[in-house]
Amino acid sequence: MRMITGLHVKLGRTALGISLRALEEKTGVTANTISRYENGADAKASTIQKLQSYMESAGVEFIFQNGGGPGVRLKK
Repeated sequence: MRMITGLHVKLGRTALGISLRALEEKTGVTANTISRYENGADAKASTIQKLQSYMESAGVEFIFQNGGGPGVRLKK
């Protein structure tokens, strides 16, 4: 499984329409850690996996670098 970036988290959160606090409640990852990761800081692989697993289960599909840059979309 490819690891998502902080930008993926920010875009995914926006696509789902959820706040940092809501994502914290859903994943158990503190809002401070999420915010730091979204802004370019490092995070543990287990932390990133929690965020990615939740967002994918909520309908987010992650688009990795493919010449057009990373992004997200919602599943139909």
